[in-house]
Amino acid sequence: MPVELSDEARRLIALFETEADVTVRDCLIDDDNDRVIYVVKAGEMADAIGPGGVVVDRIESKLDRAVKLIEDADTAANFVANTLAPAAVYNVTISENDDTIAYVEVAQEDRGVAIGADGKNIDAARRLAKRHFDVDGIELT
Repeated sequence: MPVELSDEARRLIALFETEADVTVRDCLIDDDNDRVIYVVKAGEMADAIGPGGVVVDRIESKLDRAVKLIEDADTAANFVANTLAPAAVYNVTISENDDTIAYVEVAQEDRGVAIGADGKNIDAARRLAKRHFDVDGIELT
């Protein structure tokens, strides 16, 4: 399923790929415009972060925004788990009835991390899961 990108998202991807020398699969700009989320090709996360987080720090300074990195995955379940990191995800079950819903078992102490302030993390996870795997919703269990 191809992802449609805005001109700004394309510009942000080009910047990150140039700085980190990695492949970025997607870029999501939070609604309040204070965070950019990059989906990085599987296996390239270490290079995207850089030693001691130097690449992410450099990008955050250039953009004057927070940056979150998510590693791409080849299955919907693994992708959903990656979108909720650093929360401890024990299991993801994809239910395909009328809608496709990902039921995510998260450590109780990490529910707040998975949801994020004002629901930012779970909302971003839902948007990305819809864009990449046509998952209609994510529910924490």
